[in-house]
Amino acid sequence: MTGKKPTLAVVGATGAVGTVMLDLLSTREDVWGEIRLIASPRSAGRKLACRGEQLEVVALSEEAFEGIDVAMFDVPDEVSAQWAPIAAAKGAVAVDNSGAFRMDPQVPLVVPEVNASAARNRPKGIIANPNCTTLSMIVVLGALHQRYGLASVVAASYQAASGAGQPGIDTLRAQMEKVSGTNLGTHPGDLRGVVGDLGPFPAPLALNVVPWAGSLKEDGWSSEELKIRNESRKILGLPNLRVSATCVRVPVVTTHSVSVHASFEDEVTVAGAHEILRAAPGVVVLDDPAAGEFPTPADVVGTDPTWVGRIRRTLDDPKSLELFVCGDNLRKGAALNTAQIAEVVAAELSGKS
Repeated sequence: MTGKKPTLAVVGATGAVGTVMLDLLSTREDVWGEIRLIASPRSAGRKLACRGEQLEVVALSEEAFEGIDVAMFDVPDEVSAQWAPIAAAKGAVAVDNSGAFRMDPQVPLVVPEVNASAARNRPKGIIANPNCTTLSMIVVLGALHQRYGLASVVAASYQAASGAGQPGIDTLRAQMEKVSGTNLGTHPGDLRGVVGDLGPFPAPLALNVVPWAGSLKEDGWSSEELKIRNESRKILGLPNLRVSATCVRVPVVTTHSVSVHASFEDEVTVAGAHEILRAAPGVVVLDDPAAGEFPTPADVVGTDPTWVGRIRRTLDDPKSLELFVCGDNLRKGAALNTAQIAEVVAAELSGKS
């Protein structure tokens, strides 16, 4: 189909990530022909703005994928598990933002700045998008790995409420209203008696941090922590990479942060890391503690890059670095990376890569 713009479907167009996706499609370089918006039958008929047009949402069905070249899925795991293979069978390349296919050995897990070439090898016609927490740090680690050779990672995440979807945002805002102007948070358990609904969190999030994200897995690990380990290994092509993570939910609406201890095969320097990361695509270095300059969610939210600061060489190990990274979990952590993967496929289908 050289010379012709490929057609695109956005599945889950009415959701939180889908909304960000429509904004990205309206502001990034326009590489698409027809864009078709797909959602659940209850959303069919709604009109949403994209590229300056009002597009009508169609119901999810086999017929909805007729004539589609690339289909981006921003839906729950079980919906992707059912419908991404159907889209692929209809001839579309499915780019899936859920966790349904990430660890499938026949499905590439792609971050375009790190392993774009992997998108070409898709036996099932499906490409997976990593978890938002992994994406908050992997662009930085991938760039450093190319120079120093990554040996191990210890990560502590500070994950925003929106990582738990709209219920997470709603719960945090409701709790903040209840604690505003009070003296809560000064006695054991006083928050629990006032904030009421915990929503998707196991403890109050307002005025608190919660050392848990995801579901319980073997030996006390959470699903989010294991995702960081397994996905980092797959993306970087390092199946034996030592990775340990602790995931913490914090009272931030949007943008995940990760404190990273990264060890390498070669000796590292802060100056060398700065040089590498300033040249790395999709990365912004903000690292001047003397001037109070380092990434925070309040400054990073709504932006596309991964931001990195607090870059230090470990005091007791010349082969290790300490880093603090921030990334908007609804943009690079979800919609943007999905869009970037789709654009890689579009270039391939159009004969431009």
